Amino acid sequence: MYNHLEDHEWLAQVKKGQTAALACIYRKYWQRLYVSAHAVLRDEQTCEDIIQEIFLKLWQNRERIEIKATLVSYLYSSVRYEVYRHIKTGKVREDIFDHIFERMQAGPDYPHLEYKELYTQIHTIVESLPERCKAVYKLSREEHLSHKQIAAQLNISTKTVENQLTKALSLLRLSLGQVLTLELLAWLLHS
Repeated sequence: MYNHLEDHEWLAQVKKGQTAALACIYRKYWQRLYVSAHAVLRDEQTCEDIIQEIFLKLWQNRERIEIKATLVSYLYSSVRYEVYRHIKTGKVREDIFDHIFERMQAGPDYPHLEYKELYTQIHTIVESLPERCKAVYKLSREEHLSHKQIAAQLNISTKTVENQLTKALSLLRLSLGQVLTLELLAWLLHS
């Protein structure tokens, strides 16, 4: 019934309480929104939860929601906001930052990003880590050694390696929470 409608017409039907119109919007956009969130977070369950939450909020706020631009831009903005919120609050897997660093090292293809400055900030954070923590981080992330190999090389237990790596990544996440901007996340979500 609603498949032939444009986005603004679907939204008008949603505002009237038509669940079938919401279902059409969901079917049209959920996969693209999921892929966008997953490109950054790399966590299937979290991304599914984010998309479900966005559509739930759209439904719950349907009577008072005012979308200034297009529906698709509103939905993508909602995804960016939720991804940013998850990163800022630390509700992400630790390896998300490895993925971000890898993409940044691949080259600055986003013109507004102060790439070298951000890379320098990351390097500064790593260098300011406590010595053992820094050594474990570098062996893990730069030398790509396993926990067992790091433990043998540093003459420490694998549990200590895990603890030190967790500490390093937590400090990076905390420090980068101040550095990562919505502009960077927009680039990550769309590249």
